[in-house]
Parts: sequence; structure tokens; C-alpha cells
Amino acid sequence: MSQLLDSLEQDYKARSKDSPQFLSNLKRIREAFGLWRAVNLTAEPEAIDKYINECKESGLASSTINRGTQLLAQAYQLFVERKLLNAVPLIRHLPEHNARHGFFEDADFKAVLGKLPDYLADFAQFGYLVGWRKGEIASLLWADVDADVIRLRAEHSKNRHGRSVPLCDSEGKLTQVGQLIERRRSARTIKTDVGPQLASYVFHRKGEPIGDIRKAWTTACTKAGLMGKLFHDLRRTAVRNMVRAGVPERVAMEISGHRTRSIFDRYNIVNERDKQDAMRRTQDYLGSVSKKRNHSCNAESREPMRSRTLLGHCEKETGSTCIDPAVKALFSISPWLRGVDLFPSGPLILCNL
Repeated sequence: MSQLLDSLEQDYKARSKDSPQFLSNLKRIREAFGLWRAVNLTAEPEAIDKYINECKESGLASSTINRGTQLLAQAYQLFVERKLLNAVPLIRHLPEHNARHGFFEDADFKAVLGKLPDYLADFAQFGYLVGWRKGEIASLLWADVDADVIRLRAEHSKNRHGRSVPLCDSEGKLTQVGQLIERRRSARTIKTDVGPQLASYVFHRKGEPIGDIRKAWTTACTKAGLMGKLFHDLRRTAVRNMVRAGVPERVAMEISGHRTRSIFDRYNIVNERDKQDAMRRTQDYLGSVSKKRNHSCNAESREPMRSRTLLGHCEKETGSTCIDPAVKALFSISPWLRGVDLFPSGPLILCNL
């Protein structure tokens, strides 16, 4: 198994996917199965179940366990593709219920931004505005920046779809993203032992690409009193801000890089303030409906009472309602009605209907 895992690590390095998270998960799998023979582990899948149960008992989250066992399956699959093994063992996938719902309000983000080291400030600001993933932002080269647009290469995108963000608005003025890139342009020159040089990466630390930022990020959040915030929360926040600003969802998805509506909808987060605004709007609506109803009732109460004549017409009340002469004639020719004095000399008084 150690040979399989070595090959997988080389494969990840060749694809520039050997992140600290990958190495951490790989180390855990290597410690558990490195001394196993691959064919023996295939014949005894119970050993993998035992490992999963031990991880759960130690307090590891299902998602963390899955990331490790996925690497185990990928190592087998790599050797199957190379015709060095015939089968992949049955590896259980645990259900995950850890959908994140974190986001930043503007004041919270500014608080964290003020605690970040200088080399990370623009890096985080870009994520807050655009919603790209941390690795995608770190991959940006100056070769990816044109006069009025910055592009993400497909090979650096998680879903293998390239995308771009304009740096100017329709009037040719720099947007916030454009101003940020101009600021990065002024920070491109770095001092070295052999003299000034130009950094290849848009976001860098002394010319080197941005690597693992977890420690610096956690420290800044702690100092700002916002423990537990994730850099990925900036992605969710950017999506929510674009939708709130009235950006069409299709355009927002194109900018952020979301390929499915389900994920996009999950990131369009509702917070307590959204709910409060919803209740306020509902209350305002109900209040306006009530006012309209009262106004209508008052207007009707000022209208004169209406009476319905025998002809079915409504007339304004004048103290009495007279029978139409044609109706009188109809009644007068009926033998059955002639014995009844229905029509006195004066007008017939009818009750309001």
C-alpha cells in the first residue's frame, strides 16, 4: 500500500493538487494501511470498516474520514488504470451533514481585514468581492491579467471551467476589483539580493505564491473576536451580496464559478437580518391593506342608502320608492290580483332590501 500511496502523491504533485489538506489526509491513511499488501486489503474490506469506526470513536468528522478513504480508493484506481491491480476494495462512504452556513457582514469582514498581515489583505479582499476559491485566487498570474479583465485558467479551477471578471464598468471606470488589481500592480516589484524583480503572481509573499494561510487567518479572526470564521465564508458572502445587489443569478454564477443551482442556492444565505426585513415588509404590507379596507368602508358609509324596485333597479333613497306604471298595469289585469288593493292612490312605500 505504501507504493500505491507514493504513486498517488506523485500524481497529485504533477497536477499541482498536493495541498496541505491532501498531505494531512494522506499521512493518516499511510499510517493506517501503509504496511498492508494491496491484495490483502482488497480481500479484507472489514479492515477498512474497522478503521472508519476507530476514526469515528476518536472524534473525527464524517467528512474528514471520507476525505481519507477517498484517497485510498483513488490510489487503488490509479493502479487499476495502469493494469497493476484488478480490483478496488469496497470502501464505505459516510453520510455528511456538515453544510456550512457562515458568511460575513461588512463590518465583520473589515474587522478581520484589519488584523490580517499585509500580504493577505488584498488576497482576502478579492475573495470578498468576487467569491473565488482560495486556491483559485492564489493561482492568478500577471499573465492572466489583460487591460480590462482578469481571467482564471481552466486548469486552476476546481470544476475545470475558466472564467473572468472585468476590471472596468461600462463607462470605462475601474471597479473595486480593478482598483485592487492596480494596487497589486504597484506591489509587484520586490527587492532581492540581485536587485529588483517582478513577481509572477498577482498575490504573493515576497515573490512566492500564497500557500497555507490557516494560521494567519485563524489569528486574525481571533483578534477580531470572530472565532470560527472560514476563508470560504467569503465565497458564500460574495454570492449573497451579488444577489442582494440585484445581479442576475446567471451572471452571479458565472462570476463565482458555480455550475449548479443547488450549490448556488445553498450559498445565497439568509441571516437573521434578512428575516427581520421580511417580517417588516410583511407588516408594512398588511398595514397598507388594512388602511385601504378602512378607506373603502368609510367611502361606502357616505353613499346614500339604495333601494331595489320591483323592476330590479337600485335607486337612491328619497323617502319612498314608486312602482313603475308598467308594473301597475301588469298587476291590474290579473284576476287574482284585482281583489287586492295593491296600489293605493299614493305611492307604495317599500322597505330597503
